[in-house]
Amino acid sequence: MVKLSAARYGKDNIRVYKVHRNNEAGTQDVVEMTVGVLLLGDIETSYTQADNSVVVATDTMKNTVYLLAKQHPVSPPELFGSIVASHFVETYKHIHSAQVKVIVHKWTRMTVDGKLHPHSFLRDGADTRNVEAVATEGKGVDVRSAIAGLLVLKSTGSAFHGFIRDEYATLPEVSDRILSTEVDCGWSWDTFTNLKDVQAAVPKFDDAWNIAKTITLETFAKDESASVQNTMYKMCEQILSAVPMVKAVDYSLPNKHYFEIDLSWYNGLKNTGEDAEVYAPQSDPNGLIQCTVSR
Repeated sequence: MVKLSAARYGKDNIRVYKVHRNNEAGTQDVVEMTVGVLLLGDIETSYTQADNSVVVATDTMKNTVYLLAKQHPVSPPELFGSIVASHFVETYKHIHSAQVKVIVHKWTRMTVDGKLHPHSFLRDGADTRNVEAVATEGKGVDVRSAIAGLLVLKSTGSAFHGFIRDEYATLPEVSDRILSTEVDCGWSWDTFTNLKDVQAAVPKFDDAWNIAKTITLETFAKDESASVQNTMYKMCEQILSAVPMVKAVDYSLPNKHYFEIDLSWYNGLKNTGEDAEVYAPQSDPNGLIQCTVSR
């Protein structure tokens, strides 16, 4: 005897671009997103009995995202994700939860002749602003905001020593090293009762994103890091202190390693320890450090 123990489905990688034309100012603003939708509810029979009468087609989900992007603001992404998620729960009574992921791709306004250009943009980094909004019948809307793909490096000001040394350990202890990582930082908001509450919080979303990014960068740069673990914990503490409506902060920081190259084979040339200047960047394997800090 078997049973369907879990099921959800949706449309992924919906590419959306929206332009807002401010005719009075003669400027345009653009937003490019990748959106994903997953639905949960009374959909078991579509799996077990080939009953498609309970299926909202994934193509319909794509059409809905485009239509809602036309009818509603897409910024901040926390609001748009909540609008899309709430739509599916409110429109289809057999759908009890909708999960919407939004990835916002960077388009930064160009500076031309010393002035911000009215309609030209550049992508000045691979980092993205991400949101996951989950609307659940009878519960409300849960929102997680995030910074992802933010590549950072500092050439000094990081150490790692005092760790367990046993017969398996070969890593040397260091008092100064290169520290680099690709930041994935998320913060989860207190549950919103409904979409109206999300709309009331709109001014806080951009502020929190700017605060989280500033804290991440400043702490990374200024902290005399004893470990990635300790540095990321300090970041979490500060974000929770600065944004009262956030209930938890999480980080995932992979190490981007840079190894010294021994060049002593060439006439005794020194390039290790205090003399190290040339390094070999490494791709893998790498350390991966994660944590969640909650109130």
